[in-house]
Amino acid sequence: MKNHSLVYSTDQGRLCPDCEHPIAECQCKNQSVIGNGKVLIALETKGRKGKGVTVITGLPLTEDALKTLGKKLKTLCGTGGAVKEGQIEIQGDNRQKVKALLEKEGFSSKLTGG
Repeated sequence: MKNHSLVYSTDQGRLCPDCEHPIAECQCKNQSVIGNGKVLIALETKGRKGKGVTVITGLPLTEDALKTLGKKLKTLCGTGGAVKEGQIEIQGDNRQKVKALLEKEGFSSKLTGG
């Protein structure tokens, strides 16, 4: 049984109070929720040489769950994309497909931009 009040160890220095790993190797910070829950779906073309990219922001998910959902969205749309900085980018204008899948997954979302 772990001592949950342990915050410092002479071997490892400061410890995370939740996972009890050294602060530099904290396991729980990697699993923190990224988004604020206000899911926005936008079409961005600025800085992308005129190519449209569907960007989904605000999803209240962990990094791993965000990557899994990104893969599912890319498969649904049949295009490439990326997950970076807490947002999912899908190539092309796929806002309606993305909105439909997010609602099916239980996220209420809003279309923004042009």
